[in-house]
Order: sequence, then structure tokens, then C-alpha cells
Amino acid sequence: MDPVLIGEILAGTMFLGVIGFLLLGFPVAFTLAGTSILFAFAGLYFGVFDMSNLRSLAGRYTGYMLNEVLVAVPLFIFMGVMLERSNIAEQLLSTMGRLFGNMRGGLGISVILVGALLAASTGVVGATVVTMGLISLPAMMRAGYDPKLACGSICASGTLGQIIPPSTVLIFMGDMIAGMHSQVQMSMGNFAPTTVSVGDLFAGAFIPGLLMVALYIGYILFKAVVDPESCPATPIPPEEKAGLGREIVTALIPPLLLIFAVLGSILGGIATPTEAASVGAVGATLLAGLRGRLKAQIFVDVARRTAVITSMIFIILFGASVFAIVFRQMGGDDLVHEFLTAMPGGAIGAMITVMILMFVLGFILDTFEIIFIVLPITAPTLLMLGIDPVWLGVMIGVNLQTSFLTPPFGFALFYLRGVAPNSVSTGMIYKGAIPFVLLQITAIVLLFMFPQLVLWLPGLLF
Repeated sequence: MDPVLIGEILAGTMFLGVIGFLLLGFPVAFTLAGTSILFAFAGLYFGVFDMSNLRSLAGRYTGYMLNEVLVAVPLFIFMGVMLERSNIAEQLLSTMGRLFGNMRGGLGISVILVGALLAASTGVVGATVVTMGLISLPAMMRAGYDPKLACGSICASGTLGQIIPPSTVLIFMGDMIAGMHSQVQMSMGNFAPTTVSVGDLFAGAFIPGLLMVALYIGYILFKAVVDPESCPATPIPPEEKAGLGREIVTALIPPLLLIFAVLGSILGGIATPTEAASVGAVGATLLAGLRGRLKAQIFVDVARRTAVITSMIFIILFGASVFAIVFRQMGGDDLVHEFLTAMPGGAIGAMITVMILMFVLGFILDTFEIIFIVLPITAPTLLMLGIDPVWLGVMIGVNLQTSFLTPPFGFALFYLRGVAPNSVSTGMIYKGAIPFVLLQITAIVLLFMFPQLVLWLPGLLF
């Protein structure tokens, strides 16, 4: 049998094998590395793989650890966890709720806005959904909100962490796409390739993020008109109105200034993502200290959670590196290239195919697992077909955000189920998410039809 055909069969089987083992519940990082090594030995037996290729792993791992851009990941995680543990998020929701309390749907709008702010600070979907579920779901239930609307707004606002910068997902995608974009351009004869940065992806995701926030708020305002009983007003007692202005100054403005300073310095080209992340981590610590929340135990808890989340992400990255090397050396890249270029509709047809694949995988894999596995084997072909790298990264982020919200397998729904009271059924959570899924799909269609919604701001700033 043709060695090329054998290699492609092994590569395809390895991809399906990894998905199968993950469905059985095996740890992701060890499944990626272990399955890949087993297939590497199979490839060695059939003469389609050289084990010396694995020697490049050491250099690749060292490159990850020395990559200045990726240093921003633990710093942004630290910033988000510190804001969460110091009760700043709870104070944000309380202040927003009082600010919009006199209007129908006001508390729901507050949840969306605070969720967007938490998304801009944590960048981790699970942390945002759990935090919002613990803080806002009891408040919305006490205010008489329809449980379905309450659950849907919490899950939807939590998934904004996937796309609103500074998202950790965008940091990894930006770094990966930048490297692949340069390689593709050089392979096509352009030895002075244009560069793509994490800042480009942040700028590209900014307007889509605001678009989804606007769609969510618009839906709650619509519900306030057609079904006012589902989102009643929560009037502020007269004795509490007097202190509202001071509360806005102390509880709302400082974290807003911190987030805008971090994001604005990146988009304005004043600081790199890593430098801005350092400022954000220090700023969040100072805010916690000014509020009297910077106790030794809290600092230890924040450091521990930051280490755990960062380690989880990077160990998946290391396992995915083994998978990528074995898959590529056995001809998997050629197999994917042939498959995607054969899709009807050219570049757009190939793009839709990859989006559908990632959407389905979003039901069973975490975001980082998907981008570490699928992006390296599909993005080079899409870039060769002329897909803009910034548009590609943002579209993948919005797509996975939709997948995380879609019943019955959306991860965000499971996160909320874990903290919701027994009075809120799983069916309520699913029904509440469906309107927001439709809004997400609307956003995807708009971004497909009008790519300038993604590309205008990066072109203006960089």
C-alpha cells in the first residue's frame, strides 16, 4: 500500500481516536500525548513516521515558556480571580442593579453589563458563569424574574469571556495565527510577510463583543415590553437613593478605569498585552487592598487558583504539541488541505466546514482543547485560501461562544446548573438559553455578511 495513503489513514484514525478517548472521560492532556505516541509507534512500524521528529518537542516547549506574549495569560487570569475574590464583582452588580432598578428589565440589563465587565477581566467562561450564577441568580429570583430569562441572561453574559478582550482564548489564538500566517506567506513566496498580533485580534473582537452585548440588552428590553411580568422593576427605597452617587464612584468607576486602562493601552499601541496584563494584575491587587479585602488567605487563594488554571491550559498545550507533530509528519496536513479545498464554495465553503466542526466539538471539548487541536491543522489551509487571519480568529471565538451556550451540551449551562438552586430545573436553563443562542447566530451571520465589523478597528489602529 502507498505509504502516503497509510500515513493519512493513521492521521485520520488518530484524530478520531483522540475524540473517542475524550468522550470516554480520559484526561485531555494525557489523551492527546498518549494517543499520539501510540500512533507514532504505529507510523514507525509502517515506515511513515520518524521518531526523531519528536526531538523538536523540547525546543517547542522552551519556546512556549519563553514566549513573552503568553506571559500575559497567567497575569490576566490573576487579575480576574483577584477581582472576583475581593467581592468587586458583587459590588458591581449591586451598584448596577440600583442604577437601573427603576426600569423593567433593569436588573437583567445590569447582569449583562456586569457579565461583560467580568468577561473583560477574567477571560474565562467557567469563572464568569459561576460567579454570576452565585451573585445574580438569587437576586433575580427575589426580584420576581422569570427563571428562564434569568438563567439565559446569566449564561449568555458569562460566555462573553470567550470574545471580549482581553480574552485568554484570543491571546493563544493570536499567537498561533500570527505564526501560521507568517509561515503561509513565506511558503507562497512573500519573504517580507505582514504581521498579525494579539492586539489585532483584541481590536477585531471589540466591536463584535459590543454587538452581542447590544443584542442581549435589546432582547431584555423587548421582553420588558411584550412580557413585563418576566422582568419586573426593582425600585430603590428612598433611603438608599441618597448614597447611590457615592456608591457609583467607589464601586463602579475604579474597576471600569482599570479595565479601560488595560484594554485601551493595548488597542492604543501604548503597551504590549503582557505589559498591560502586568498593570492589570497590580491594579486589581491595589483595588482589593483599598477595599480592605487583601488578606493573606485571599492572596494565597488567588495565587493558587491562578496557578491551577494556568497549569491546566499549558499542559493541554503541551499535549496538543505532540498531537500536532505526529499528525503533521504522517501527512495529516495534506489530508485536511485536500478535504477543505474540495469543499464547494471555495474559501467560504471551507470556512463554514471548519466552523461547523468546531461548533460540534464545542459540545464535548473545552475551548483551549479545540483551538490547540483543530486550529493548527485547519488554519494554514484557510489562510492559504485567502481568509483574513483576524477575521478567522474572531469568527472562531464567536462560534465557540455560541457552542458553549447551545443546549443540551453547552458548557455554560452545566456551569450554571452546578450553582443554581433546586427550584431552577435543567429544562428552565435550556429554555432560557435558546433565545440567546438565536441572538448569537444572528451575530455570526452579521459578521459573515459584514467582515468590516471585525476588520475596521484593527485597520484604523494598527
